[in-house]
Amino acid sequence: MKILLAIDGSKYSDTAVEELSRIPFPSNTEVRIISVFENPILAAPGAVPMGGTLGNYYEEAVSNAEKRAEDIVQNAGQVLQKKNAGVSVTTAVVNGLPKITILDEAKKFGAELIVVGSHGHGAFTRFLLGSVSQSISVHADCSVWIVRKPPSENKK
Repeated sequence: MKILLAIDGSKYSDTAVEELSRIPFPSNTEVRIISVFENPILAAPGAVPMGGTLGNYYEEAVSNAEKRAEDIVQNAGQVLQKKNAGVSVTTAVVNGLPKITILDEAKKFGAELIVVGSHGHGAFTRFLLGSVSQSISVHADCSVWIVRKPPSENKK
């Protein structure tokens, strides 16, 4: 089985990692863990410093976003390998729009299942809760598992 796990470091994607790690997959299972980071300037409108010059701000913001995403996928890979030693795990960090990039990566990987958290860290999270997971579920060519935070933890 080929599984694409798309995470962003949110509590919902952390839950997706934990839930996936609890499943005893056969030894020939391949899990590809990706984190898609958006252009920080597009993800945070108004982030351009006053005066309009970016200087090294853009490069630094991209580098920081990429580093954070790398840490997220590495940690998730360690969790999955620890609990499922026979599963093959690969990781990748991809720059792009999550709704599109996750589907593209799933197609390239030949995923039979896409796993995502129900909500994420998107720039407009308060307004579009779950929009990435909803879009993935509607447009994916394979099965999609949208993992929700356990109800007891949602009440906190």
